[in-house]
Amino acid sequence: VKYSPAQARHKVYILDEVHMLTTEAFNALLKTLEEPPAHSFFVLATTEPHRVPATILSRCQHFDFRQIPLAGLMTSLRRIADAEGIQFEPEALEAIARAAEGGMRDAESIFDQVVAYTDGAVTLEIVSSVLGVTEAETLAEVADLIAHQDVAASFGLVDRVIGAGKDVGQLMADQTLYLRDLLR
Repeated sequence: VKYSPAQARHKVYILDEVHMLTTEAFNALLKTLEEPPAHSFFVLATTEPHRVPATILSRCQHFDFRQIPLAGLMTSLRRIADAEGIQFEPEALEAIARAAEGGMRDAESIFDQVVAYTDGAVTLEIVSSVLGVTEAETLAEVADLIAHQDVAASFGLVDRVIGAGKDVGQLMADQTLYLRDLLR
């Protein structure tokens, strides 16, 4: 830390999962944070800030990162598609945004994969195929079977899903989201 950077004006040190440091390591870090060299910046990343000692937290700026709302992801994807001249179905962008679970980098990555997969418009069918998500009709059928407590037909449906090469874990994840959306 005490040495100046060789090429750039600043050095950035990223300490991921900083809450995992030992007491001794925090004490050593504290000395540096109290009088940091002018060329050095520290990013202390953690999902558990309550485990970082108060002496460290008091010397840091605190930023909470949250998931980007669905509408924000869709707006950004729409802007990218328009800028690139890519035709799309709004439902397809919504499916991509849902799959990204609040992460813009994930949304862009999925969108890029879908665009590479098609030579035409981005459709919900193509997005579903690329993501391996379960079709809405199947999810509605599962919900109906649950409501009617039809165990035999449920096993038949699961067999059909597996036979189609779908992942049962993905079916359960999609069904959970489907039921959650029905409750809204």
